[in-house]
Amino acid sequence: MELVEERYWEQDPDFLRRNPAGKVPVLRLDGIIMSESAAICEYIEETRPEASLLPSDPVQRLEVRRLVSWFDDKFHHEVTSKLLYERVNKKVTKQGYPDSKNVKAGAKAIKYHLDYMTWLLDHRRWLAGDVMTLADFAAAAHLSSLDYISDVDWNRSDVVKDWYAKIKSRPAFRSILADQVPGFPPPRQYNNLDF
Repeated sequence: MELVEERYWEQDPDFLRRNPAGKVPVLRLDGIIMSESAAICEYIEETRPEASLLPSDPVQRLEVRRLVSWFDDKFHHEVTSKLLYERVNKKVTKQGYPDSKNVKAGAKAIKYHLDYMTWLLDHRRWLAGDVMTLADFAAAAHLSSLDYISDVDWNRSDVVKDWYAKIKSRPAFRSILADQVPGFPPPRQYNNLDF
């Protein structure tokens, strides 16, 4: 599989043909062009069950889906859009300067979310239960983008810090950590547990 950088903010006609919503990710797999991360993950889960990221138990699947929604909706709205979009997206898309009210709101909200993650991880090995699931990857994707701009206080929770170290040490997560945003310095590189 080849990873292609897509500058979705440039509204390239070829990209918009593949995904009229103008959003990433877009995946070409099995001759199909797919968009929307949840739909892509479900497709991969259904067509490649040998590395399952959704438990077979319906109650456990519900919890995974609930947490994926938590991070992709609630966390995104309260934290990612307030910090990453204000500090990075506005600069990249030349839409002005960060709104300090949004940045302050995001900085406050991330504390609540890290505390919730701490509570979950105090009761479970992974966010949704005893095995790593899509919920862990959804959360890690958001935190990775915020870590890129140094907006995660890893000292707030040792259990979340250890969880993130386990996720980011996985080979599948390495390419995300190597991403670089145009006009920004390269991401800080860590050795598994060295923050």
